[in-house]
Amino acid sequence: MYEDFYGFSEKPFSLTPDPKYLYRSQSHANAFDLLQYAIGRREGFVVVTGDIGTGKTTLCRALLEQIDRTTFTALVLNPFLSEEDLLKRILLDFGVISREELKTGRLAGVSKQELIDALYDFLLGLIPLKAGAVLIIDEAQNLPLQVLEQIRILSNLETDKEKLLQIILVGQLNLQTLLRSPELRQLDQRVSIRYELQPLDAETAAAYVAHRLTIAGGSASVSFTAKALAEVHRLSGGIPRLINLICDRALLGGYSLRTNRITHEIVRQAADSLDLRHAGPARFQWSNRRASLAGAAMVVLLASAFAVGATTLLYQRFGIDTVQASTPTASAPIAPPAAGIERQRTLPHDAALTILAGSYPATEDGRAALAALTEWLEGLGYDVYHADVDRGPEGRWQRVLAGAYTDPAAAAAEAARLNAAAPDLDARLVTSGSATGSGR
Repeated sequence: MYEDFYGFSEKPFSLTPDPKYLYRSQSHANAFDLLQYAIGRREGFVVVTGDIGTGKTTLCRALLEQIDRTTFTALVLNPFLSEEDLLKRILLDFGVISREELKTGRLAGVSKQELIDALYDFLLGLIPLKAGAVLIIDEAQNLPLQVLEQIRILSNLETDKEKLLQIILVGQLNLQTLLRSPELRQLDQRVSIRYELQPLDAETAAAYVAHRLTIAGGSASVSFTAKALAEVHRLSGGIPRLINLICDRALLGGYSLRTNRITHEIVRQAADSLDLRHAGPARFQWSNRRASLAGAAMVVLLASAFAVGATTLLYQRFGIDTVQASTPTASAPIAPPAAGIERQRTLPHDAALTILAGSYPATEDGRAALAALTEWLEGLGYDVYHADVDRGPEGRWQRVLAGAYTDPAAAAAEAARLNAAAPDLDARLVTSGSATGSGR
């Protein structure tokens, strides 16, 4: 829409983790250099954490682009995998097994130990080639304890002189708390490098905006005033994802006014349309981020802490052809069940896909957060369903599911719409079976 008006080759503030848009602030540059150092030195375990929207996934993508040809890589975006599925995913990325073998079920009878042996043989085969292997797991705070233990076992694959597999865990801030739990003490002791990404300060946020405008090719035709940039930083708290959301909406506002100068008034109007003008400072005051959060902010943060992997990975994992997202009007949602005295919240049996918006423990606070998120989603027009899941040592949890779909493109469009309404929710598409625990 506004791309032609400003002369952009593409949207400069897209929410997708495109590595070419990575802005190397001091914090991001330090993290990038540390990761490259760790891979080069085969340091074993590395943990990178950061708050929601600080650019962790983009950092991972940029790192993969810079890795040389002698290093094999596996990137896991969906942490909600069984131990066997995790091993298959790693072997698939390393090229040991094929996607066809997974699709046709030819590996269904292969044991976990056989998968580990295959991985070990592959890693040993890299030694005479002077090659290495790196496993990156995003959203690692969502990994079940038994899968984290499996990852620890993989770190034991080594020779007398060096580790055979470099493992990088990337996740939100609660990943550090999870690793320090008594059950994971052995894994935590293996972490050689830890780094926490920080939000951008006001000066760096302004440079970040200029960087993205330049990459998109329209920096000469549009400008943000100094006051506008200060307002963007104030409303976003220096979180790159929120900066993108605000600036994208501000450019749309500038386009509607046919102006090439984005002022602080336009930024405020953009924030108003996103409901960030008043909520932003209270919800994203990072200097006080360790303080307790209440109301809608708690709902959003808890929901994103247990969201599942990316839509593209879902398509790959379940053999669904990737298609362009259609508009919501082209969606094919399944009719919700008839309402009784109390609304039926069981996902329809013929639903292929749904949107996982949040997951909460069966506690008083968890039930309150679940109810608040449910009410908010229904206010946006979504049919909301609940699903009980067993998280092993963590007990019973309840998931909040938005919508039921048969068309992958329509489902992707609705997930995008939901993330546009609340980008820090990080809602993700899942199959109905994985959402309800009835499928793998």
